[in-house]
Amino acid sequence: MDWYFTARWLHILSSTVLFGTGIGTAFQMVWAMRTGRVETVHSVASGVVVADWLFTTPAGIVQPATGLWLIHLQGWSLTEPWLLLTYALYLLAFLAWAPVVALQIRIRDLAGQALAAGAPLPARAVALYRIWFALGWPAFGALTLVFWLMVTKAIPFA
Repeated sequence: MDWYFTARWLHILSSTVLFGTGIGTAFQMVWAMRTGRVETVHSVASGVVVADWLFTTPAGIVQPATGLWLIHLQGWSLTEPWLLLTYALYLLAFLAWAPVVALQIRIRDLAGQALAAGAPLPARAVALYRIWFALGWPAFGALTLVFWLMVTKAIPFA
């Protein structure tokens, strides 16, 4: 068995799932919030929360594991400059994503309570969404740069 091919394939697959699920669920959440319809927000936020647990979380675990496996198989030093930047960017993406998950759950719950009460979407859900939206940008930018580093293995501004 070709372990390098296996590790590389799993790494590329997990990065695609991580990035693709992230951008896909973000688009859905933005689109749902734009409607202001409590039913839509509750339904979409519920799906986004599930997608994060089913796809984003496992991919987020597999990604660094396969990255370390590839580093080992290629014989690279763990302190290569492009790898150090990758670690920092991945950490930044995680630090932005972790609160986003909690915010999504809270938005879902607030929309669910409003739906059950026949009330409009609470202002608190909109306020939490604004924080959620702001946190998405550093995560997106960081993972975009991580893709660059994975492909080029070079620091883009050096």
